[in-house]
This record gives sequence, structure tokens and C-alpha cells, in this order.
Amino acid sequence: MADETVIQLFEGKKVRIVWNEQEEKYYFSVVDIVEVLTESTDAKQYIKRMRSRDPELNSRWGTICTPTRMKATDGKYYQTQAADLEGIFRIIQSIPSKKAEPVKRWLAEVGAQRVDQMIDPEQTFQMAVEDYRRQGYSDRWIAERMKSIRMRKELTDEWERSGIHDSKDFAVLTNILTQAWSGMTTGEYKRFKGLTKENLRDNMTNIELALNTLAEVATTEISKQRNPQGFNESKQTAQAGGKIANNARKDLEKELGRSVVTPLKASDYIHPIEEAEAKELPT
Repeated sequence: MADETVIQLFEGKKVRIVWNEQEEKYYFSVVDIVEVLTESTDAKQYIKRMRSRDPELNSRWGTICTPTRMKATDGKYYQTQAADLEGIFRIIQSIPSKKAEPVKRWLAEVGAQRVDQMIDPEQTFQMAVEDYRRQGYSDRWIAERMKSIRMRKELTDEWERSGIHDSKDFAVLTNILTQAWSGMTTGEYKRFKGLTKENLRDNMTNIELALNTLAEVATTEISKQRNPQGFNESKQTAQAGGKIANNARKDLEKELGRSVVTPLKASDYIHPIEEAEAKELPT
């Protein structure tokens, strides 16, 4: 039904949101919105009391709320009560809160942003840039990250053209490519950096990002040249593309006299946003 869970912040509080491609609308976590409005320590109990004092809302609860797969704080996905904008606005009516109007405006802005992004996809990249800046990443790193996102999209498009559609196959091919250039699978690489739920690419240095992008660009171009059909042939192109980046990595390491694959993660080289300017990523 839905894309990956997106985390949006309202006054520093997290709200889980999922975009439904078929219906072309956002679904918002009801419990997250209630927590924002009420600052309750037990939003689920608040929702029960709210429904008991608002019979009309309670009678429509099954149509207002839709169980939606969302990511929880433990990193796992669960069916979560969610509602679209109209449903959330109805729920807000039943909550006496001084934040009601600011939340309504924020929700409307979130919905408008998605429409604007569909008209102008470049806005999606700009929002990502702003998010990375807020987290404290340097402009130099962000430029490399944006480039890697575009190159990754071209690669996945090429894999789809080759007949790859299962998400598990995408993950396996990514592991093959990553291991071919870095010597580690994606999982091993994350453990090497001490990561758990964090995004691996968001914790790569400039050099690591550049090598990973080279592997993906090379794989894309080799795939276009060879025109593989199906998983097994695509696996060979991933290995070939990764090998090209691996050769580049070895040449650079020979010149530098050190490994460029590092256990450093983002928290090691950027300050929290409330502190001083972020350090430049090590190169």
C-alpha cells in the first residue's frame, strides 16, 4: 500500500507519515499527532478517553482510521492507526489544544509539499539538502550524497528494465555490488561502522561515497551495454561494476598508504546541530 515511513518534525516532535501511491494522499500516525497536540505520556489512553467523550467520532473511527504499516522506534514495522488529512482534521476537532491551528497549518503544508514535489521533483532533492544541513552535514558531503542518490535511482531503474522487481533481489544485488568494491556486504559494512538502524550511505565519508557511486555508475553503464535479462545476468554486471570501483580504491589506497574504508560514522565527524558549525568530512 505505502512507501517507507517518513519522519516529519513539528516543533521537534516526530510524526510518522506514509504516502499512499494509489490514493495519492498522506496517512499520518494518529498517536503521533495526539502526542503533539496533548503532550500526553500515554497517547493511546488519551485516544480512548477522547473517543468515549465524542460518540460521533467514535462511531466513525473505523472509517476515519486505516491500519497502516509504519516503522516503530525499535526499527520494526507494525500496523498503526493512521488517518488522511481529512481524518486527522476531524480528530483535532475533538482535542482542546492551543496547538490545534499551528498543527493544521503544518499538516496542510506537508500535503502541499507533496503535490509540489510531484509537479517539480527537484524540490524533493532540495528538501533532502535542507534536512542534511539541519543534521550538521557539510555542503561538500551533501553534494556528494545528492549525486549518489541520483546515480542510485538510475541503477535501480536499469535493474527494473532488466526484469528485477522483487525488493529482496534489489537487496542481494546491492550486497554483491558493495562487497565487490569494499570487501564487505552491506550488513558487514554497517557492523564495521557500528551502525544498527542507520542508513549506511548517510555514514560514509566523501571518498566512500565517491567509490560507491562509481560502482553504481559503472554497473549501470555495463548493464546498458550487456543488456542482461533477469537476476543471474544482472548479478554479473553488479560484480563487474563493483570490481571497477575496487580497482580505483586499491590504487588510491596505494597512493595514500592507508585504507579509505573507515569505521567512522556520521556522529564521529559532525556536531549536533545546536553546537558549532559541522566539521568537514575527512578525505
